[in-house]
Amino acid sequence: MLRLGEELKNPVKQMLKENKKVLAAWLQMASPYAAEIFAKAELDALVVDMEHGPNNILSLIDQLRAMGRFSSIPLVRVPWNDMVVIKRVLDAGAYGILVPYVNTPEEVAAAVSYCKYPLEGVRGVAPSPRAPGFGMDSMNYMRRANEEILVMTAVETMEAVDQIDEIVKVEGLDGVFIGPMDLATSMGHFCDPGCSEVQAAIRKVEEAVIGSGKFLASVAKGMEEAKEKFDRGYGLVIAFADGGTLGNAARKNVEDFRRTYPNR
Repeated sequence: MLRLGEELKNPVKQMLKENKKVLAAWLQMASPYAAEIFAKAELDALVVDMEHGPNNILSLIDQLRAMGRFSSIPLVRVPWNDMVVIKRVLDAGAYGILVPYVNTPEEVAAAVSYCKYPLEGVRGVAPSPRAPGFGMDSMNYMRRANEEILVMTAVETMEAVDQIDEIVKVEGLDGVFIGPMDLATSMGHFCDPGCSEVQAAIRKVEEAVIGSGKFLASVAKGMEEAKEKFDRGYGLVIAFADGGTLGNAARKNVEDFRRTYPNR
């Protein structure tokens, strides 16, 4: 939440406009402790996952509070392209939205409109929620929100791939996110984004987005893959997750223990 007298500014959106690289991580555990740990580690952005994570508005707000004294910028993957959900997430204090499963330019335009106050969109106007500061200095948020809130939609089907040239023309869209697992599975290659057909679809999206004025985003299995994507022109890469990081660290320690003491 903004301090009194502070105007809304989104450093991550500015970085992406300047073609800088943004490192992000998922917050999927609905845990303010995890959010605080990752924010203290100085990730550029943290993406609270309301599509696949067990998050609701109150758990989202708890995580935003935990991040509040650090520099990591809070983004949210909403569960669906829904005007009411997006409005509530933005009113809670998200600085950007990732909308999953958006397949057409018309659906993209709808997502953009849900994120912007009139006349640029249809977001409900109220100075009383958390993001505008509970009615205190609310215009410092509200007059800047349309410009500063980041809007990103996901390509997860061949329908979206086939229309990517039109999708990138939608005014107000800031970035395109490639969801490789969903894309592969929707193409009939279950959880196999490495398949040559899927890779060709991904390349088509990359070619359309890079240089279009929109940034390109996706996920990576770790920093090595993240580096590869940054070097190909991606602007934002989600390189790890709170639950996955914890699980992998725990599993590695167990395996080390069992190798060292095979007979206990």
